[in-house]
Amino acid sequence: MLADEIYLDLLSRLIATPSLSREENQTADLLEGFFHQRGLAPNRSGHNVWLRARNWREGRPVILLNSHHDTVKPAAGYTRDPFTPAVEDGKLYGLGSNDAGGALVSLISTFVELESHPDLDCNLIVAATAEEEISGPNGIASLLPELGHIDAAIVGEPTLLDLAIAERGLVVIDGETRGKSGHAARKEGVNALYLATEDILAIRDHVFTRPSSLLGPTSAAVTVIHSGTQHNVVPDRCQFVVDLRVNEAYTNAEAVAELQSVCRHATLTPRSLRLQSSSIPEDHPLVTAGMEVRPKASCYGSPTLSDQALMPFPTLKLGPGDSARSHTADEFIFVEEISAARKMYVDLLLSAYGKQ
Repeated sequence: MLADEIYLDLLSRLIATPSLSREENQTADLLEGFFHQRGLAPNRSGHNVWLRARNWREGRPVILLNSHHDTVKPAAGYTRDPFTPAVEDGKLYGLGSNDAGGALVSLISTFVELESHPDLDCNLIVAATAEEEISGPNGIASLLPELGHIDAAIVGEPTLLDLAIAERGLVVIDGETRGKSGHAARKEGVNALYLATEDILAIRDHVFTRPSSLLGPTSAAVTVIHSGTQHNVVPDRCQFVVDLRVNEAYTNAEAVAELQSVCRHATLTPRSLRLQSSSIPEDHPLVTAGMEVRPKASCYGSPTLSDQALMPFPTLKLGPGDSARSHTADEFIFVEEISAARKMYVDLLLSAYGKQ
């Protein structure tokens, strides 16, 4: 079987094996078996499968190749069986084909080709991880302590093979105002809904003070609100949810604090601060090599969240497919996109870390 056929077959088998977040045990088994068939000795941690290159040498840069094998639930509009892979008109259809199966099999192919390459002067780790779609605790976050020191990573996500050198962070915030209940007919009490409305408008109108040329301004949107028990009772409590997207000029805590400063009544409580924005310098070897091997590629800031948010080292998001196809009905990836990604990953790594 040719290399392209081997990895297209692997992706087809991944599509045919349901792997919703937290339920990735079968695709983890499949990936483990794939590595064993090639004489490699993968490690297993929960539903995460990973291994180090056999030509490991101390003192060399350590580069992580990472993508995920979990998927979201199939969209309601599917006209095909999401778990039946099919190639038509150069497109491979199936759930997870684009996000992020194409990137995952391309990175695995790259690792298999380069892990013992005599001209590659870096140490490679490949990790197929779980729970990316829910930013869960049992995915890359749980695995990183096992992997040891890492200098940089390529995170496989659909970018049309452009270079995402920055990514917004995410904070989900619970806002709450407290008032005093009373009878609506007598206009008694202090209406917590009105207090929340004032602060929601302030959040809507706030312009964050630290811009970013890559990611634009940090932004906040109120997306959920709940208040009241019945029509004739002035509500003494109002709760709302804020979706805060943070550029690389802020830590998540700083962005929350700035948002709190414009609220006169509400208390803002972040659910978590762990999903930080990320970036990689434009002169990093991975970026400069990427531009060398694909001169027409663009560098950009990505609005979508990935496991980059959990990695405390430079990360480049790069992969086949198009983010606009992710989580859509009748998801697909072009077969030629996978071939192009496999070649680009190999050429990029040899350019960045090849022996001179």
